[in-house]
Amino acid sequence: MENRYLVPGWFTRQVFNRAVRRLTRLGVSVAGSRELRVRGRSSGEWRSTPVNLLTLEGQQYLVAPRGVTQWVRNLRVAGAGELRVGRRTQPFSATELRDADKTPVLREYVRRWGFEAGQFFEGVDAKSDDVALARVAPGFPVFLLS
Repeated sequence: MENRYLVPGWFTRQVFNRAVRRLTRLGVSVAGSRELRVRGRSSGEWRSTPVNLLTLEGQQYLVAPRGVTQWVRNLRVAGAGELRVGRRTQPFSATELRDADKTPVLREYVRRWGFEAGQFFEGVDAKSDDVALARVAPGFPVFLLS
């Protein structure tokens, strides 16, 4: 489950992600969206994708609901990146959470974005108990930003 990856469909790649990225670049955050920019692990070139920035108890997190995506692989190597909304840029360092520490973050993520990303959580939602969330945690990379 640690290498879990759900490939986005055509609509997500060609319509949804492009629309969210475009709005975010214009300075409109769609339900907390940001443009994540991280250097490619091989090329060193900036790569970007829309993400949902989660703030929980004063900490900021990035959750990968599709699993081990390219941005996750790049962030694991780079250890840092930047988040953008319009012209505002927030540089950050990232630390990946251990599975045992993900439960409250995953619960809040599905509570806030279950309408959008709930389909990726394999029957787990914000009302699921800690055991259920811990069971799926290895398939969902989570990064603490600083």
